[in-house]
Amino acid sequence: MPSLNTYIRSILVRFSYGTRPNPARDWTVLLIISALALTTIASWNLWVFDTIVNGGTLGNVSTSTQPVFSQASISTIRDLFDTRSAEALKYTDGSYRFSDPSR
Repeated sequence: MPSLNTYIRSILVRFSYGTRPNPARDWTVLLIISALALTTIASWNLWVFDTIVNGGTLGNVSTSTQPVFSQASISTIRDLFDTRSAEALKYTDGSYRFSDPSR
């Protein structure tokens, strides 16, 4: 039974340069891998674009969501802004007078 070391050595010898380097083989492998990666990325992006354009979604669609804010907190904030607006109106219509202490 061959040992694991022998098996690994045979794989490394198969992918080694040998006695002479072969840059044409290396560039060919590099260009093929790059072309495959580019094709895969472009295909994925086209599929995602087509899915979104046709009204699809990516991932799971939630059927119901809980409201982020409760209606009570929204009405409290609205009352606060109404109170501030009423106070600002008192300054503009003359109910409040601003006295300048520098005069």
